[in-house]
Amino acid sequence: MTNTSITEGSKISLHFSLSIVDGDEVDSTFGGKPATFVFGDGSLLPGVEAKLLGLTTGAKETFTLAPEDSFGQRNPANIQRFPRSQFGADMVLEEGLVISFADAARAELPGVVSEIGEDHVMVDFNHPLAGRNLAFRVEILSVSAQAETKS
Repeated sequence: MTNTSITEGSKISLHFSLSIVDGDEVDSTFGGKPATFVFGDGSLLPGVEAKLLGLTTGAKETFTLAPEDSFGQRNPANIQRFPRSQFGADMVLEEGLVISFADAARAELPGVVSEIGEDHVMVDFNHPLAGRNLAFRVEILSVSAQAETKS
């Protein structure tokens, strides 16, 4: 039996953990249900896909992702100032509170309250992992040569 390598369109099943380098674990499937998806379907960050390409069933790898290969650098333009009056008078605001906004296409856009002034509220729309070096640990459980397509 040959050991199929991960390529574009492969159906793969894996366990992973994502951690901040020298910090907390952010997400993990170890000890739970593995992640199963079609490689190249957009489920993974391109930087992660590049590291997984060519791996085979049974492979266990740990690698570091720079911000440029994951969620990007923090962008100061993604921190917005809003008038305090835009938030309901009964709304309890505190730093770290996640508030859901709607973008121009009416899609949900979460923001984190980063500062509360007397007449303004600063909201950070950067991804929480932006600017962070991340550690990604993976164990490849299975690789199928080509995902089945429904006609």
